[in-house]
Amino acid sequence: MKENLERIKTIKIENFIWVIVIILVLLSIYGNFYEEDYFKTNNLESKEKYRSILIFVFSIALIIYLYFFYDSYISYEKAKYSTDQEYKTYVTANLIASTLIAIAGVIFLWIAISDNNLKTEISFT
Repeated sequence: MKENLERIKTIKIENFIWVIVIILVLLSIYGNFYEEDYFKTNNLESKEKYRSILIFVFSIALIIYLYFFYDSYISYEKAKYSTDQEYKTYVTANLIASTLIAIAGVIFLWIAISDNNLKTEISFT
């Protein structure tokens, strides 16, 4: 029963994260208006507003990715004591995937911060 309560707590956290992701998607759409304006008019103020939104979105996304990495790592540590080999395989695969996503998040944030001239199109999802 304790395990089920922990899982329910995790689901509630994930539901909260999904709301944040929806907000980030909406912010990304809003930022795209500034990006489009910059490319149409060369308005430097629009460019900086877009970059600020992009950096904010990818900063929050990275925090989310790191949460899922941490959650995967905790599951991996718990799985060490399991006798269920299939479960161990899935938990290990999940940790690998979460690690790669976290690395991607760091790279995306680095691009958002470093690409002052908007040469690279990066996507939130």
